[in-house]
Amino acid sequence: MVAVVGAGIGGLAAAIALTRIGRDVAVYEQAPHFQRVGTAINLTPNAVKVVDGLGLGAHARVRACRPTHRVSRTWDTGAETSRLEMSQAAERRYGAPQLTMHRADLLAALEAALPQGTIHLGKRLVGLTQDEDGVALTFADGTHARAAAVIGADGIHSSVRELVFGAEAPRFAGMVGYRSLVPARRIGRYDGDAFIKWWGPTQQSMLITFLINGGEDLYIFATRAEESWRQESWSSEGDVRELRAAYAGFHREARDVLEECRDVLKTALYERDPLEHWAKGRVCLLGDACHPMMPFMAQGAAMGLEDAAILARCIEAESSLAGALGRYETTRLGRASTIQLVSRENDFLRTGIDADWVYGYDAWRAALG
Repeated sequence: MVAVVGAGIGGLAAAIALTRIGRDVAVYEQAPHFQRVGTAINLTPNAVKVVDGLGLGAHARVRACRPTHRVSRTWDTGAETSRLEMSQAAERRYGAPQLTMHRADLLAALEAALPQGTIHLGKRLVGLTQDEDGVALTFADGTHARAAAVIGADGIHSSVRELVFGAEAPRFAGMVGYRSLVPARRIGRYDGDAFIKWWGPTQQSMLITFLINGGEDLYIFATRAEESWRQESWSSEGDVRELRAAYAGFHREARDVLEECRDVLKTALYERDPLEHWAKGRVCLLGDACHPMMPFMAQGAAMGLEDAAILARCIEAESSLAGALGRYETTRLGRASTIQLVSRENDFLRTGIDADWVYGYDAWRAALG
């Protein structure tokens, strides 16, 4: 049995991929029950290809939107600095479109794809030891489990990472993020059909808009520098007046959208530096547990999905689990670490349309290390 710690997007995708190659899998999630938390997710073509390969493409598309273009605009003048055609053009070029959707809809699709009884809730990992024959897991409720291998997919505050590679706290990035939804019927002449990124006056400042929920809602995500707010949460309420004031200098079209916001969520943004290793013996990390990244490239979930596909392929190809995990690290570490660092710089597609190296990647067909 392979144990996956963490029932987020990457963990569930890994569990599905492993199940599809005949592996017995158990997923251990610390939350006592699933909640419809978060708001939206932008799945770029490289991520959609993984979802399609898991057999969930049709399910994911039911309530998803397909942006016509990915557009960069300057914060004050509104001038376009790049325009990348998506939708059918992305399908022709990359093999999949861009999909924007509610995060909970993707998680529900992933959860439903696993056999009943695979996911175990209320299991907070507190201990992990491994030997030549397997890995022992201890949970806060006093229960234990044993697995042939463990996949740590438990996010930026990963317990698996700390237990295997030592304690190291995530670093506050000096930024906050705002999230809000506006009914699409209220956005007037604003181009909601495109994914639009408004580039702010500083590296930390930006505003993103795109449609979700079958086109019913416009999702708004904005970031700016702020040192005083350090609360990291999917559900902390912010002040909509503060949001509008922070972007008061932006172009009229952007300000008009913010004027339609009735409420907003606010969170501090945290990051880590790339790791030198993701695997140790029969344990490896996946997704935000090993490469948490800033949101500027929309590649956090995408990298976790790519990890899941490559991990399953390596396990299927290798006779040794430890050897498979090492091969997975070799295959994935360079690409994910590069995107982690490029995302931090917040310059991707500001000008130009060279997205092939990101969007064109196919985790089901890429060469294994």
